[in-house]
Amino acid sequence: MKTTLLAAALATAATAGLAAPEKYVLDSSHSQILFDYNHLGFSTTYGMFSGFEGEIMFDQEDPANSSVSVSMPVMSMFTGWEQRDGHFMSEDFFGAKEGDLVTFTSTAIEVTGEGTAKITGDLTLNDVTKPVVLDAKLNQVGEHPMAGKPWAGFDATTTLVRSDFNLGKFAPFVGDEVNLKISIEAMKAD
Repeated sequence: MKTTLLAAALATAATAGLAAPEKYVLDSSHSQILFDYNHLGFSTTYGMFSGFEGEIMFDQEDPANSSVSVSMPVMSMFTGWEQRDGHFMSEDFFGAKEGDLVTFTSTAIEVTGEGTAKITGDLTLNDVTKPVVLDAKLNQVGEHPMAGKPWAGFDATTTLVRSDFNLGKFAPFVGDEVNLKISIEAMKAD
């Protein structure tokens, strides 16, 4: 019986070793979040976050076995108008200090099609943590033509309700829903 248990344990360990996720590190220079919201019904206002750090544990054979963990500085937000950026960092919204981060850590990945998935995770924004679901798409995995190493690219979308994160000032006049478009590149870790 001990021999059978040992053989089963070794077989399981060998199989797990073949399908282990590989670590990819985010390329901060080619990763960003674009956001937009309705402004009083008159226009759509846009902005961007950048300065990502994080990693993806990517299992190309079994994407549901993958995970992602990222962070970015709150103060990396850019809307194209300095006064608006300052207002967003004020006590009316973020009350941001140097070092404040937005973080996302996946908790589950459901493959929905060839190269698509729903990524569920915990988003921490403005000291509030809530579950969110990203509709994600794998753009490409392959050798980066300039870096000469494996690279991966993903896009994702979701909609947040900003008042859920204590950022609801002026809602409903200024839209409470914020649409996010996420695009990231990641390089295989050495």
